[in-house]
Amino acid sequence: MSITTNNPFKGVGPNLTGAVVDMLPIVPHDTNLFPDGIVAIGLYITVGGTVVFTTARGKNRTVTVPDNFYLTCSAKRVTTASTATGIFALVS
Repeated sequence: MSITTNNPFKGVGPNLTGAVVDMLPIVPHDTNLFPDGIVAIGLYITVGGTVVFTTARGKNRTVTVPDNFYLTCSAKRVTTASTATGIFALVS
C-alpha cells in the first residue's frame, strides 16, 4: 500500500523550520515571479494598503493590511495592483 503525502514545504527552500534567513525588497510586477524562483514564506509590508499576490500554489489573493504588517502566506509574485508599499519577501 502506498501513502501519498502533501509536503507543504516542497519548493520553499532548504530551511524547513520556517525561520526567516533573509528579506528581499520586492518591486511589484504583473508577470515576473520573484528573482531566482524564490517562493517567500511570507511578506513584510511597511506601508499598509492592498496587497495583490500569487501564492506558491498559483492562486491569486487580495488582502488589505495595516502598516508594519507580516503577511503569513507563501508568495511568489506581488502585482502592480497593490497599493501597499515597502514590501519585502521573507525567505527561509
